[in-house]
Amino acid sequence: MMFVALIVRLGVVQIVQGETFSKEVSRTESDYANLPAPRGKMYDRYNRIVVDNKSVPAITYTVDKTTKTSDKLSTAINLAKYIHYDSDYLMKELKERDIRDYWLASHPKEAKKLLKKEELELEPSQTYKLQVDRVPKEEIKAIEENVDQKELAYIFTRFSSGYQYEPQVVKSLNLTDKELARVAEHLEELPGVDVITDWDRAYPYESLKTIFGKVTSPEEGILQSREDYYNARDYARNERVGKSYLEYQYEDYLNSKKAKIEYISDKNGNVISEEVVHEGSRGYDLKLSFDIELQQKVDEILEEELRAARRSSGNFLMDRAFVVMMDPYQGDVLAMAGKQIDPENTGEMLDFAYGTFSTQYEAGSTVKGATVLAGYQDGMSHGKGYFDKTLYFKGTPPKGSYSQLNYVNDLDALKRSSNVYMFYVAMRIADIKYVENGPFNASNEDFQKLRNYFAQFGLGVSTEIDLPQESSGLINTPDNAGKLLDIAIGQFDTYTPLQLAQYVSVIANGGYRVQPRIVTSIHSPIEEAGLGPVAIDKEPEILNKVNNSEEDINRVQRGFKLVVTSGTAKNMFDYDVAGKTGTSQTLYYGPKRAYWGRKTNNLNFVGYYPSNKPEIAFSVVVPWAGTEKYPVNKKIANRIVGAYVDLQKKYANEVK
Repeated sequence: MMFVALIVRLGVVQIVQGETFSKEVSRTESDYANLPAPRGKMYDRYNRIVVDNKSVPAITYTVDKTTKTSDKLSTAINLAKYIHYDSDYLMKELKERDIRDYWLASHPKEAKKLLKKEELELEPSQTYKLQVDRVPKEEIKAIEENVDQKELAYIFTRFSSGYQYEPQVVKSLNLTDKELARVAEHLEELPGVDVITDWDRAYPYESLKTIFGKVTSPEEGILQSREDYYNARDYARNERVGKSYLEYQYEDYLNSKKAKIEYISDKNGNVISEEVVHEGSRGYDLKLSFDIELQQKVDEILEEELRAARRSSGNFLMDRAFVVMMDPYQGDVLAMAGKQIDPENTGEMLDFAYGTFSTQYEAGSTVKGATVLAGYQDGMSHGKGYFDKTLYFKGTPPKGSYSQLNYVNDLDALKRSSNVYMFYVAMRIADIKYVENGPFNASNEDFQKLRNYFAQFGLGVSTEIDLPQESSGLINTPDNAGKLLDIAIGQFDTYTPLQLAQYVSVIANGGYRVQPRIVTSIHSPIEEAGLGPVAIDKEPEILNKVNNSEEDINRVQRGFKLVVTSGTAKNMFDYDVAGKTGTSQTLYYGPKRAYWGRKTNNLNFVGYYPSNKPEIAFSVVVPWAGTEKYPVNKKIANRIVGAYVDLQKKYANEVK
């Protein structure tokens, strides 16, 4: 009976279940890894590459199914013989949690003793959390004070930072040729380690690097603050991503189509073959609105004029200047420049281009075009006149112009920059009749009404440029009703240089607020040099039309032309410019905190060229410039227009 049972059992195993067991013996599993390719490139408006990719060497480590913690430790110890890290870098990158994990991995027996007997029955995830919390502080301190141990801890952290089959970059930044050669010579004793050709960003021009943005390093990988976003898009943990400005804003397009590798392993986890499922390709390329050659010239002009103004005035608080130049019809930003003297007093001139849309300042009389147009919207007639003399209100300091201008109409008020005229416009909007030494009873609704007029021009609201972290300016809370008059002359609310450029574009183009844009089109990548086919064509977008007639706009354009030909900017321009000066009284609030509250002036200018059928609109903002002894705002404005004119001639000759 036992013999019969054995025969039956053998029959079941061989015949009934034979195929199943045969498959189990030969069973294999497939795993996939995504490997990033280079990001998309960026080109300027004339198809010059401004952001490129370059190949760089890197040392990587890859974990497979058979890799144990002891294997990582052993390889890390060997690799530490050949590569080293700067102590400041380790201090920045190595977290206390990394040290705790390393200590637990390198001291398994001691780690087990950290648990109580009854805790040994808990789930591994629960016990590990307890162990991490209980790593002795003296052990952490010992590692922190030992350079060799810190390097080992960091290498182990890099080894453990990714998924299976995804190469983790152990060192790429500051990798020396000597380190690379030594590792390459000893790869046989470093299982999982490899030397590869990786990529990094390259910048053919120095200008606009802050606006282009930064990409995380291979060691940083994805941004933890957006981990869910990256996981939903199948990013690897070590993948480089845009972390600021254009790189961040257009991550979905610049990020590459990842290469996909299939790893086939046997039942023991050993890889028996690998196959490239998808080769991967570079991300989409961006065509930008910038003219990089114009940008370089504007950068030079800003630096030269800022230094000259500081020398002439002796004003060390004047530490920055900004320019935005744009196409008033399309919204294309041609140049976006900002310069700042190093606040640490090194004398170095820093790139501060992002300050054009992230910092805001009192605009002064540059906004008077918006005030006059607001008056027209409220029913004020063309040619309306007021007598310019100091106004007196109960409980309020006297309010006047820089001198008594006597009778002025709307054009005179723009040409001669009358404050009193703008005060009367603001009172008209608030339905307040001036009575000498009488009260000034403006309401919150009056403030909002004037600000709503200004918002049509982009003052006090987002310009909606395609860049992150844009400031909408600062709408201050008034401490007295008289601040309404200050808003009308640009002395209370603050605006960014970009908002001022959008505002003057509205006047230049006949009344349309156009969205400023940096990216004009997105292109599919191609192997050969140059831009590929258009994938997305970004059309210009009109955000709104101001509630003024064509005659209203023409009237203010005429006033802006008078400013340059016979007004506050007379004899300052060599070109057919129209615009408005602005000297705004303010208190210093820059990086030198000891001088906060000191009285000073911002020197600004907004304009467009040529005055008839403008090609460019621009803003110039020089905060805390002091006096007009050196008219830095007008000098910058004249020179940037000259740079544009010269380049247009050059481009026309090149076409011929």
